[in-house]
Amino acid sequence: MKKSFSLFGLALLCLPNGIKATELVLKQDNTAVVNHAQQTAAYKTNRPAVKDRLYVSPAVEAEIKRVKQMLTNPKLAWMFENCFPNTLDTTVHYRERNGKPDTFVYTGDIHAMWLRDSGAQVWPYVQLANQDPELKKMLEGVIRRQFLCINIDPYANGYNDGPTGGEWMTDGTDMKPELHERKWEIDSLCYPLRLAYQYWKVTGDASVFDADWIQAITNILKTFKEQQRKDGNGPYRFTRKTERALDTLNNDGLGAPVNPVGLIVSSFRPSDDATTFQFLVPSNFFAVTSLRKAAEILTEVNNNKKLAQECTALADEVEAALKKYAVYQHPEFGPIYAFEVDGFGNHMLMDDANVPSLLAMPYLGDVDINDPIYQNTRRFVWSESNPYFFKGTAGEGIGGPHIGYDMIWPMSIMMKAFTSQDDEEIKWCIRTLMNTDAGTGFMHESFHKDNPAKFTRAWFAWQNTLFGELILKLVNEGKVDLLNNL
Repeated sequence: MKKSFSLFGLALLCLPNGIKATELVLKQDNTAVVNHAQQTAAYKTNRPAVKDRLYVSPAVEAEIKRVKQMLTNPKLAWMFENCFPNTLDTTVHYRERNGKPDTFVYTGDIHAMWLRDSGAQVWPYVQLANQDPELKKMLEGVIRRQFLCINIDPYANGYNDGPTGGEWMTDGTDMKPELHERKWEIDSLCYPLRLAYQYWKVTGDASVFDADWIQAITNILKTFKEQQRKDGNGPYRFTRKTERALDTLNNDGLGAPVNPVGLIVSSFRPSDDATTFQFLVPSNFFAVTSLRKAAEILTEVNNNKKLAQECTALADEVEAALKKYAVYQHPEFGPIYAFEVDGFGNHMLMDDANVPSLLAMPYLGDVDINDPIYQNTRRFVWSESNPYFFKGTAGEGIGGPHIGYDMIWPMSIMMKAFTSQDDEEIKWCIRTLMNTDAGTGFMHESFHKDNPAKFTRAWFAWQNTLFGELILKLVNEGKVDLLNNL
């Protein structure tokens, strides 16, 4: 999801008798190549040595052991073991700040903390927090760090571990040395609300909702309202000297004009690419549910009715505007949700693999999975009517302009599985994910539709942990037989 190095290459795992991992990867059923015992012995963990892991959770280790014992497909068990703990193993930097937990989370190969990525990376561990007090402290530290980041600058998307500066300090925006990057993305302020709310619901711990929280939600409300652009363009501008058109904004850093109809501008997408029409629909849906979660916290924990009412009123306004402006009557699929609109009547019809996306809205809890407009949209985005849907000999799925033509993001295949009500479709998704790892045992940012060995980002913790989250969800929903019959 982040810009960074495009890492192309194939990691080969040596199997018995000189067989290469790709010979297993590219077989649909992973059988008749070596016998079961040889396969099991061959899939040696790709996790860092125990002494090199940044954070170890007994609850997570126990969960890995439990799931592996249930999975009879050795490659799937191996990939789960590699992927599920990847955030803890390689990206979590835990310490204390002013006597309270403080956790800085890298995205992987970029040593900065994105509010979106960090919230998504640790999300699957929340369900285990009550089984592991230290894991709970780590999660508390992520939430506290996210509130700190928002209070440094709610318009930023990525942050440094201190006032270190970085490669984007010359961007034409109000940069600070604590910021890695200052691209305004609605979802950057939604993911921390999602994480904090879920942490509170699972653990009952409301201690994170202190003065820093009140300041953070106040900043979130202020920023969202500024970016409704009812009272002018607001304080945010962004330009960058770059050869990538989607790394900067037109109109002197303001982006394309919008009609102030109640929706919130998102200058950039979750991919960190600039929006075309600045009302990004899936992110506005995410804002609605996030604001309602914040209102519940403010009411039940803080007894702050004024801020709670502000959150609820803004959520209601955005929801009403989505109903009026976000739906497009497609000639083939019927009413669908547009990806972007501008309030003037223009619609961008596409989807991008990054979450929030149109495909992922039920995964985030932003629309009901049986919403007929969503179901129409789901068929649209997983078809050649979506400009960023790619289909080849290695698989099919959604990509985006961040990497470009013919590059499928595993995240889109995972979201298809998360939002599927069809076991055969889920099996196809898992099988495709297993067959496109290029023998590494990990997920990648993207892979070429005809060649999984051509991929970007060998170390991208969100995708890895998300794969683990998906497998664990299926196990916990009683779909072990499905996983064992791929």
